[in-house]
Parts: sequence; structure tokens; C-alpha cells
Amino acid sequence: MTNTKAQPIKIAILAMGGEGGGVLADWIVDMGEANGYVAQTTSVPGVAQRTGATIYYVELYPVAQADADGGTPVLALMPLPGDVDVVLASELMEAGRAVQRGLVTRERTTLIASTHRVFSIAEKSAMGDGRVDSDQLLAHTANAAKRFIRFDMAQAAEASGSVISAVLFGALAGSGVLPFSRTQFEATIERGGVGVKPSLKAFGAAFTRAQDAGGDEPAKEAPAAAQAPQPRHPAVRALVERVQRDFPLPAQDLLLEGVRRLIDYQDPAYAGLYLDRMAAVAALPGSEDHRLLRETARHLALWMSYEDTARVAALKTRATRFERVRGEARVQPGQVLAINEYMHPRLQEICETLPGGIGRWLMNSTLPRKIVERFTQHGRVIQTSSLRGYLMLRAVAACRRWRLSTMRYAEENRRIEEWLQRIAATAQRNPELAVELAQCQRLVKGYSDTHERGIRNYDTVMRAFERAGERLAPATLRELRDAALADEHGHKLQAALAQHALA
Repeated sequence: MTNTKAQPIKIAILAMGGEGGGVLADWIVDMGEANGYVAQTTSVPGVAQRTGATIYYVELYPVAQADADGGTPVLALMPLPGDVDVVLASELMEAGRAVQRGLVTRERTTLIASTHRVFSIAEKSAMGDGRVDSDQLLAHTANAAKRFIRFDMAQAAEASGSVISAVLFGALAGSGVLPFSRTQFEATIERGGVGVKPSLKAFGAAFTRAQDAGGDEPAKEAPAAAQAPQPRHPAVRALVERVQRDFPLPAQDLLLEGVRRLIDYQDPAYAGLYLDRMAAVAALPGSEDHRLLRETARHLALWMSYEDTARVAALKTRATRFERVRGEARVQPGQVLAINEYMHPRLQEICETLPGGIGRWLMNSTLPRKIVERFTQHGRVIQTSSLRGYLMLRAVAACRRWRLSTMRYAEENRRIEEWLQRIAATAQRNPELAVELAQCQRLVKGYSDTHERGIRNYDTVMRAFERAGERLAPATLRELRDAALADEHGHKLQAALAQHALA
């Protein structure tokens, strides 16, 4: 039996904390009530700003229809799968979640979403690359909706000096899915009385964008060919010229980035060591696309720039970081910004930062060790925006001058040399397996406990590699590596080792 009774307009809004989802819902309610509609909004909050977005739900019902019905409409408190007319999502993953919940249907729903990404906790905390593929997410989401209006609304909000809720409101108006005019939408913003001018600017830009080609992203232009750097420092210029002269073109972009990274990490001589190692790799057998050379270049640069205490301190005190934090916090002229860093270096990290002899003495001592452990057993909050805190971390960052004489460097250097030797030996008989071996560096990452877990998994995989010998297939090594990256406790790695009789 078909339901012929008038139905409310049903709108679901999925937004993270601080993005103005509540303001957007209130705007829709205010607009409805000012233009002859009964309106209701409810919200179901998420547990945190990114582990779960707040879902705001709005229903609108014409007052004239309610009078004709002879009563007051009873509006729902939450959206039901398959029963939503409009879904607004402040971020691409939230659009995907709406599809997953069944709120978006091909027969009925207009989906309006921003295409930018704010990575979820699960994506950020993954030991490997835990990011969801944005292109696949876009494709599945577009296939699920009757109409899909999308563009980078975070960038549009930034360009107009407003917030993403105003952009979503403009896109909603531009979609034409609601029975209200642009003037009625804009009057709603003006009645709010807060941030009216930037909100109207963001609204107008989004309104036009939503009407042009349905709000689709414009075609991306092909990236221009990268310009070769032209350094002025003689030592740096010599390194660049060496890359351009001695290495094949397909690998030069990664090698130049590796050189840049290692000069920043240590000095030109250290970057020269990187190229010496890569020259040996370039002489190994490999495919015509130089995949082994490219993968080794990428992962060797990452390994040689391992995170130690000096590196962490240097990154936290960079001018570019202060500028980025000020931009993200939207600090206005005349406002004071305070940046507090939580630092908890263990005794091991302290010893690894000191020159080798001093570090080993402290690690093996009794009373001095206990004294240091007493002062480091609890973390400290250091305000890097203050002169005292900044100078304290700059002093730690200056320890990089003796980095190559530390315990940590000796250990990392030993592992790197063993890894390169395995790659060289393997490339002679199985270049594809050598590529998979080069990518095993992905297991070694991070700082403190994260680094320890990574090294433990790396050593486990390398023991299995040595145990299997020539019978190990590239796909098997890839499977072991992916299992090691799948969970921090190593359970999946142990299961994979047992499956292949390599435990």
C-alpha cells in the first residue's frame, strides 16, 4: 500500500566538533520557521572530534499542510536508513559513513560533501599506511547517491575567512533541493548576527560552485615537470650535480629529495654517504623501470633520518612549525599563542643522544642512572613558545653535532648496512624479492616504544627471510610485512609465520 500522505523534508548533517554543524542545523530550522514550516532539530554527539562525528537531524513540515491535516505533525528524532532527502557531510570520510549507515540512497538522497580529508584515529594510528583511498571513497559515494555535490569546502571556507558550515549552507542553497530562495537563505545568516560578512562571502562562493556542473571538482591539470634545484652552496651543488650525472632519470626525484632531507637532518657529508650507498644499489640488476633503485632510495633516506631526541627537538622548534600552529589556531593580531609540548624521554633515549662513551657509561652505571631515572620517570610539559622552553629544546637539538658518534647511530648504521647487503645479495638472484626486502624498512619507524615495536617486528621478519632462503617468494615476504604492519602486538605476524612454516 502506497503512503500518499505528505512527508516532512528530512535532512541529516554529519560534522566533526568545531565545524559548526550545530550552527548549520539551527540555520535550517530558523529558515524553515521564518518561511512557513514547522521545524525540529536533534543531535547525537560523537565520542570525540574525529573518532565519531555528531549527527544533526532536521525535519521540516509545511504549516499550511499541518493545518490542512487538522493537527500538529509528529517529527522524528533521528534519521532512518533509506528515509533521508538531503545529507550534508563536512568531510569525505563522513560522507562515506553516511553511505555505510544507509542514509544515502540512489532513489532519493542528494548528498552534499566536502572532498577534503581529516584522517581518523584509526588511519593515523595504523603502523603502516592506514589511509582510506580517497578516489575509491569518492567513487563508491557518488554511486550511492541520487545526486552528489562535492568540492573542497575547507579550502573554500579558508579563502573566504569563514567556517565550513557557511559553505555547506551555500551549497545546500545552490543545490535547489529545498523550497527556499537564495534571499531567504541569506536572510537567515543575517538574522544570526555573528560573522555575517564572511559567512555571506563563503555562502555566495559555495552557491555558485554548487550550481556550476553540480559542484563537481574541476579536472586536475597535469603537474608541471619538477624544476631541478639550483643550490648556491658548493657542497650542496656538487651533490645535486652528482645525482643528475650518475643516476637514471626515473630515480632522480627521489634521490634529490633524499639528499635534501639528509642535509636538513645532518649535513652535506651525510647526504654524500647516502649517495655512496645508492651508487652501489644502482649497479645491481633490476627492472627497466628502476623500481629497486627508487624503493631503496626512498626507504634508505627515511632510515638514515631516523627520529632521535635531537631530531624531535629540532622539529618542534622550527619557525615553520610555529607558523603552521598559528595558522591552524587562527591566531588574530594582538592574540598571544602558547604552545605546550609534552615530553617524556626515557633513560634509553637520553643515553642514545649523548656521545657513545658517555651514553654507555650512564646506561651501565648505578647511582647516576637512578638519579636520571628519578627525574625522567614522569613526563614534563615544556612551553616552546616561551624563551626558556624554546632554548631548552634548541640545546637538545644542537646535540646532532655528535649524532654520528652516539650509541643510537652505531646501532642504526649496523642495521642499515645489513639491510643493504641483503638487498644486494638478493638482487643477484631475484630482483623482485629484493624490492620487497627494500620495502621492509617500513617496519622501522617512530620514536621510543613505537620504534622498539617496529624493530622487534623487523628483526622477526628478517629472521624468517634468512630461514627461508631462496625458496621465499616475493608475495610471501610482502604478506609477512603487511601482517607486521597490521597490529602493534605482532599477533598477525606470528599467525602468518606459522601459516608459511617460518615460525
